[in-house]
Amino acid sequence: MSANTPEKRSNRKLLIGGLLVVLISINGILIYMNYQKKEKTEEQAEVIRVKNNELENQIKVYEALKADFERQSQELQAMGLENDSLETQIAAIGADLDELRGFRKRSYSLADQRRFRDRASAFEQQLKQKDEEIVQLQADNEVLFTENTELKTTQNQLSDSLVTFKTSNRDLNEKVKLASKLEAQNMNVNIINQRGKEKEDNDNEFRARRVDKIRVVFNLAKNDVAAKEPKTVYMRLIEPDGAALYNLATGSGSFQIDGENMYFTAKRDFVFDNTQQQLSFTYDKNAEYKKGQHVVELYTDGFMIGKSSFVLK
Repeated sequence: MSANTPEKRSNRKLLIGGLLVVLISINGILIYMNYQKKEKTEEQAEVIRVKNNELENQIKVYEALKADFERQSQELQAMGLENDSLETQIAAIGADLDELRGFRKRSYSLADQRRFRDRASAFEQQLKQKDEEIVQLQADNEVLFTENTELKTTQNQLSDSLVTFKTSNRDLNEKVKLASKLEAQNMNVNIINQRGKEKEDNDNEFRARRVDKIRVVFNLAKNDVAAKEPKTVYMRLIEPDGAALYNLATGSGSFQIDGENMYFTAKRDFVFDNTQQQLSFTYDKNAEYKKGQHVVELYTDGFMIGKSSFVLK
C-alpha cells in the first residue's frame, strides 16, 4: 500500500493552508501593530511640535512685552520721571523669559502653558494702562512746555525791556550829568607880591621874582539843572615842566577823574546855590616860582570847569 495516499495528501494541503492562514494573520497583526506604533509616534511628534510652537510663540510674546515695558521706561526717563514698579515688572518678565527658554530642554506641560498665558495677559493689561498714563503725561508735559516757553518769552521780553530801560536811564543820567556840569566864568589869575599887594596884568605876564602868592578868582555860571548842594572844587597849578604843584603841607592831594588819580594843588568846599557865586583860591608856594607858562585848571564833579594860563618872566 502506497504511503502517499490521497488522504495524506489532502491532510498535508490542509496543514499548509492552515500555516499560511496563521502566517497571514500574524503578518496582518504585525502590520497593524506597526501602523499603530507609527500613528502613535506621529501623534507624539505632533504633540511635541505643537508644544514647541506654543513655547516659541510664548517666548516671542514675552520678548515683545519686555521690549514694550523698556520703551515705557525710556519714555518716562525722557520726561525726567522714574518708575520703580516698571523696573520691577521688567525684571519679572526677564525672569519669566529665562524660565520659558529653559523649557526648550525639558517638558513644557499644559499647566505651564496656562500659567504663562495668564501671566502674559496680566502683563498686557498693565502695559495698556501704563501706555494710557504715559500718553496723558506727555500731553500734560506738552502743555507745561508750552506754558514754560511762553513764560520764558515773556521773561525775555521783560529782560529786554529792563535792559532798554536801564540803557535809557543810563543815557538820561549821562545827559543830566553833562547838563549839570558847572562852568567857571570870568576866570582871572593875579599875583600877590611880598608886600601883600595884588597885581593885575591884562596880558597875564608877571615877573617871577615879585610873586609871593597866586590868586585865582572866578564865578560859577547859572545852571538850573545842577543840584543845589555841597560840592568841592579842585585847583591844579601846573608849572612849565608840566607837573602840578603838590604839597601835602599846604592841602594838596589827589582826586579821581575817569577812574584815574590826578594830583591837585589846592581845593575848597562850597555850596552851589545857582547865584553866579564868586569863588577864589590864594596859593602860597613858599618857594620861588619857575619862569615860563603856568596853567590853572579847575575841576568839580569829575569835570574840568575852567582853565587859564599866565606867564612868569
